[in-house]
Amino acid sequence: MNTTTDAAQEDDVPERRIDALLHHYGLRHVHPTNEHIHMVAIPAIMLSLIGLMFALHPTLALVFFGASMVYYARLSWRFTVCMLLVSSVMLAVVDALDARGVLVPVSVLVFVVAWIFQFIGHRIEGKKPSFFEDVQYLWVGPLFVLSKGFLRLGVHW
Repeated sequence: MNTTTDAAQEDDVPERRIDALLHHYGLRHVHPTNEHIHMVAIPAIMLSLIGLMFALHPTLALVFFGASMVYYARLSWRFTVCMLLVSSVMLAVVDALDARGVLVPVSVLVFVVAWIFQFIGHRIEGKKPSFFEDVQYLWVGPLFVLSKGFLRLGVHW
């Protein structure tokens, strides 16, 4: 690890809050294997969290959904629209799993396995997860995944 390079990268923080958050998050996710793990594990964790909250009480999942949308709306309307669509699909999947009576075991299994892979990715990366310094990075992770898709499509947020 080159601390001089890391320090220089951290000094190049963009001005917009969303760009600064994604920049900081990206500094901890540069190893290709870690990045690939995150592209799968973050949506899986999102789905499992929504499922676990829904299992406790559907209103809890909806309140979390709404609070997340408020957070995203303060950062970027494009991300908010995409997260609204993604989260709505996830809520529909959760509802279908609940109707089949498998919501809790599937959510717990997905949650545990996805987090194991996340920590394996960070072990490979050699850097601790961003949310260890600030819990808001749990909400930035999904935006990081979307940002990679946006970049491939040439869409700026």
